[in-house]
Amino acid sequence: MPFYVSPEQSMKDKADYARKAISRIRSGVVIACDAGILFIAPNPSRALRKFSEIYDRIAFAAVGRYNEFEVLRKAGVRYADVTGFQYDRQDVTARGLANYYAQVLGTFFTDSPKPYEVELVVAEVGKTADDDQIYRITFDGSVADERGFVVIGGQADQVAAVLKEQYSDGMTLAGAFTVAIAALGGGQVKGEGEAGGGRSEITAAQLEVALLDRGRAHRAFRRLTGTRLESLLTEAISGKKTEAIAEASTGDESGENGDGAGEAGKPGTPETPGGTK
Repeated sequence: MPFYVSPEQSMKDKADYARKAISRIRSGVVIACDAGILFIAPNPSRALRKFSEIYDRIAFAAVGRYNEFEVLRKAGVRYADVTGFQYDRQDVTARGLANYYAQVLGTFFTDSPKPYEVELVVAEVGKTADDDQIYRITFDGSVADERGFVVIGGQADQVAAVLKEQYSDGMTLAGAFTVAIAALGGGQVKGEGEAGGGRSEITAAQLEVALLDRGRAHRAFRRLTGTRLESLLTEAISGKKTEAIAEASTGDESGENGDGAGEAGKPGTPETPGGTK
C-alpha cells in the first residue's frame, strides 16, 4: 500500500543522505595564489581524476562518487564547447558553467529518489588575482561564490578553519601549497620519519595536484607531477620544520628569561647591599 511522505521530509532525507555520503570522502582544496589557482586533494589513483580541464582558462574539481561527477564533467565540456562554437570563446565563463551545473543538480535533487553524492568547484583564472572566479556547487544545486579558497568533501569545516587562519592574499605557489597541505593534514605537515612507524604521512604519490596557470596565454590548466611536485612537497615539509624549530627556540628563551633576574633571582643565594656575595 502506498504511503505519503511530505515534501519537507523527502527533501530533508535526501539532503541528509547526500551529506553523510560526502562527509566520508577525503577533502579537496582549491586555493588562489599569485601564479593562478591551485587544486590539491589526496588521490592515490592515477586513473580516476578529481581535477580536469573544462575550457581554456576554466577547470573542474569534484569529490564524491566518481561515476556521477564524471557524467557532470563531460556534460560541462559539451556545454562549454557548444557555447564557444555557437557564440564566442569569451562567452564561456565559470559563472555560466556554475549556473548550468546548479540547474542540473537542482533538478536531479528534486525529481530523483536518490540525489547525486557530489560536490563541485568550477574555477576560472583571470589576468589578475582580482579577476579569479571560484564557485562551489553542492548536491542540491546551491551555488556559492568563494574568494581566496574553498574546501569540498570530508571534514570541510575543519580544513577551512585552518586555511582561514593561515591564508593571505597574494601568496606564492609554494606558500599556497604549504598552507593547503597543512590544512589537509590537520594543521601540520609531517615528513618522513615523523609519522607513526617511521613512515611518510604525505608523499607525492598520494596527491593529485593541478594548476590554472595565470601566465599561460591560451590553455591554462596543467598538472603538477614528478620533480615539480616533489620539490613543492619538500619545500612545504622543510618550511614547517624550520617554523617549528623557531617556535621551540622562542619558547626556550622565554622560559630562561622568566625564571628571574640572573643569579640574584636564584633561591638560597645570599646578597649584601653592595651586591657582593
